[in-house]
Amino acid sequence: MTVLNETIQLDRPVREVFAYVADFSTCEQWDSTATSATRLDTGPLGVGSRFRVVCALPVGSVTLIYEILEYVPDEKVVLRGSGRFFDVEDTITVSPTKTGCELDYTAEFTWKPLLANIAPRFQGGLERMGRASVQEGLKTALEDNYPAPALSSRNARADRLLPFALSRFTKRGYKLGRKNWKPVSAWMGDKHVVLTGATAGLGKSSAHTLARLGARLTLVVRDKAKGQTLMKELKAETGNKNIRLEIADLSLMADVDKVINSLNKRGQAIDVLINNAGALFNPRQLTSEGLEQSFALLLLAPYRLTEGLYPLLKKAGSARVVNVVSGGMYSQKLRVNDLQNERGNYSGSVAYARCKRALMIKTEQWAEDWADDGIVVNAMHPGWADTPGVETALPEFHKLTRYVLRTPEEGADTINWLAVATEAGMVSGKLFLDREPRTTHLLPSTRESAEDRETLREFLDHWDEEHRSAA
Repeated sequence: MTVLNETIQLDRPVREVFAYVADFSTCEQWDSTATSATRLDTGPLGVGSRFRVVCALPVGSVTLIYEILEYVPDEKVVLRGSGRFFDVEDTITVSPTKTGCELDYTAEFTWKPLLANIAPRFQGGLERMGRASVQEGLKTALEDNYPAPALSSRNARADRLLPFALSRFTKRGYKLGRKNWKPVSAWMGDKHVVLTGATAGLGKSSAHTLARLGARLTLVVRDKAKGQTLMKELKAETGNKNIRLEIADLSLMADVDKVINSLNKRGQAIDVLINNAGALFNPRQLTSEGLEQSFALLLLAPYRLTEGLYPLLKKAGSARVVNVVSGGMYSQKLRVNDLQNERGNYSGSVAYARCKRALMIKTEQWAEDWADDGIVVNAMHPGWADTPGVETALPEFHKLTRYVLRTPEEGADTINWLAVATEAGMVSGKLFLDREPRTTHLLPSTRESAEDRETLREFLDHWDEEHRSAA
């Protein structure tokens, strides 16, 4: 038997540290040997929970199937991993100290018969890897002291040439991006997140991730039956019971106002607002309120919702707003004199892109306006993701690109990172792709003037004031 032991001191509450280490799927973020880690089952974390961890070790690539044998919340977790070369029992205990907590990590390796005689040769290497994993990887992850996100030189070069920039939208772009990602150990157990468009695609993926992290979720959904199914699914799979629904068709401003009134009446501070709901409409349609549908859902709704929930965002003290835009906006310039897409031949994809361009500009304006309120406002685009919306609304594009499309989980990753990661709260008014701030314009012809930006602000503010007065 080979025994490794490491102890670290941390300036964080026990519950936050335990929540991170007990979910062993996080080990790929900090274990120097782990190349991938996934949970194999669902339900509340506890005895019987299972994980698959792939490690690169001196004996070669090893797949270990872990199972939690003992689980004492906020105190101790014991896992047993079984592989072809050895079995390992990991015991992790977390105990309070005056300034935070102490984490003790013990790993006991039992070698299979064929390797038992030569196992001593691996002792030094295992000790070095164990020390690197705990004293460097895990300690650094839990200290959570990373610099503000910045554009890498690699992506700065890519953004200067359109074909290279577009290549970053693909699944390969995602894989390149994640090579330099930092662990995310921030605590979400006391955070209230409002997420729109949660029943499919990126929104559904985000709902699962945020529920698993323990966030208190308010899901704004159009279809009540789908919303109830999702809520039951999330509660069963994650054990998170703090999930509520708001039913609203966000293309209708009356429904947007209902959500605003409901949440303000409840009075619960909002730590994160994610404006994700969207759809691409062909042909041009008007809502029952007489608004062009793309404009109503993609621009006016997130504008009104965000403005209406400002008191609850401010109440949180350090809130975040995440606006989901689209890489399609790179092809379009702001058209302040045609926000409802009335002129020329209507194209659903063009209308979509123009609304997302306008939402990007509002992101920058909100970031400036609300800086003194502690509200961070950023936008992200998911790259090219294989979602039901893309397959339905853009069948030809989907057919041409289906082999390079990201999964919904890959597309939604930056939404979750902007909502959760500590360093993501250090910058505001930026556009992100794969956890990096990116340029908002790839073509000079799409740049708007300062006058157009101000006209957009005045139009939306005036429309909002007029509507509220009429109501």
